[in-house]
Amino acid sequence: MVRIFTEEIINAVCLHTAQRRGVQPSDVEVQLSWEEEYGYTAEMWVQGRSQYLMEANLLEAIEQYMYSQYNKRAFRSDIRLGLDEDAGEFFADIAD
Repeated sequence: MVRIFTEEIINAVCLHTAQRRGVQPSDVEVQLSWEEEYGYTAEMWVQGRSQYLMEANLLEAIEQYMYSQYNKRAFRSDIRLGLDEDAGEFFADIAD
């Protein structure tokens, strides 16, 4: 199993968004959150515009990130998001 943490999850969203929108990854800002009603979400800002991402969007970005950065093919069913509340750290476990 591979575990990535908050910074890499944010990088995954930035890289995925940059590729889809034709901007630089540094043009994308992301803030992860967990809410009882919606689960894992993120607020993203690109060129001054805000957008909310649901868990499916995060999983898609992580899938692409794992392939491009780790050369590992991962599927949504292989990824489990989590939050270590004591450390204030988000993580994603990716099954082998």
